Amino acid sequence: MEQSGVEILLQSLLKKRDVLDQLIELGQRQEEILKQEGLDMDGLNALLEEQSELVAQLDRLDQGFELVYDRCRAQIMDHKDLYQKEIRAIQECIQEITAKISTINACNMRNKVAAEGHFRREKQEISQNVSKTKVARNYYNSMNKLNYVSPQFYDNKK
Repeated sequence: MEQSGVEILLQSLLKKRDVLDQLIELGQRQEEILKQEGLDMDGLNALLEEQSELVAQLDRLDQGFELVYDRCRAQIMDHKDLYQKEIRAIQECIQEITAKISTINACNMRNKVAAEGHFRREKQEISQNVSKTKVARNYYNSMNKLNYVSPQFYDNKK
């Protein structure tokens, strides 16, 4: 059974919707990791890799959709009455996809702010530890020099 271009477009949009659902789930899992006190970098990196794979899959779906649409655009425009049901389904999918994309963008912005906060706190903690180490080293060096008495009657002449 051969599928029409409109059916392929609809299937592509449904797959895109499913991938966006997975991205929303990943965003929520990232948010949970970022809310924890200790940042799990391994878990966060795994989620980011998974997210990049899904984004690559979205790009492929978009490219395929564009190719199919370019091929069957004239047929759809000429016979709108035949494809009215499919066009309505495509429009609804596009509306759902748009809503999901805005949800993903909002979640990504929240996660970015949370990650920046974690990194800022870590940077402050590291700089505090460095300054504490520097103070301790200076104290140690000055205490070592305290008991050192330079030679008083040393003849510098040869």
